Amino acid sequence: MKLVVASNNQKKRKEIAAILGSLGIELVPAEETISVDVIEDADSFAGNARKKAEAFASANGLPALADDSGLCVDALGGAPGIYSSRYAGEDGSDAANNAKLLQALAGIDNRSAHFSCAIHLAYPDGRAPVTAEGHVDGMILSQPAGSSGFGYDPLFYCPELDKVFAEASAEEKASVSHRGRALRALAAGLNPA
Repeated sequence: MKLVVASNNQKKRKEIAAILGSLGIELVPAEETISVDVIEDADSFAGNARKKAEAFASANGLPALADDSGLCVDALGGAPGIYSSRYAGEDGSDAANNAKLLQALAGIDNRSAHFSCAIHLAYPDGRAPVTAEGHVDGMILSQPAGSSGFGYDPLFYCPELDKVFAEASAEEKASVSHRGRALRALAAGLNPA
């Protein structure tokens, strides 16, 4: 199956390509797709993923896979949640988002959190979409560590790996991450055993 990745985030596209490539799913290179700017105004990860997948499938005439994901911190009532990529503002960088998160958690002992990912695969011919979700539990450190990954990876400690995502190899992270779990669940739904 050939898919378009419905994202303009190059780091996310690279991570998705690595995971799906290992599962035998071929992706259309970004430079061969029609990019679409989608306003992510749904009230859930699943809603935003659906909007992106449907827009890219329609524009490209190919099945399109979209991911919407984010960090949910218990002490902050689930924030930043669906606003994770723009927590520090519409043009917020990873560093600015991390700094705002650390400021919001200053003096708070409960640092439990989880990453959540919703995947939506839309078809341009109207076939029923395929969806999947993935989650990983962890906690937020009081200062960044590691140099790999992106987003909140330098702050997210994953007990399953006994390190922050930014200290993990891409393969280690994909084996337990919210996105890796969601993509493997989606692939299993496409190719039942």
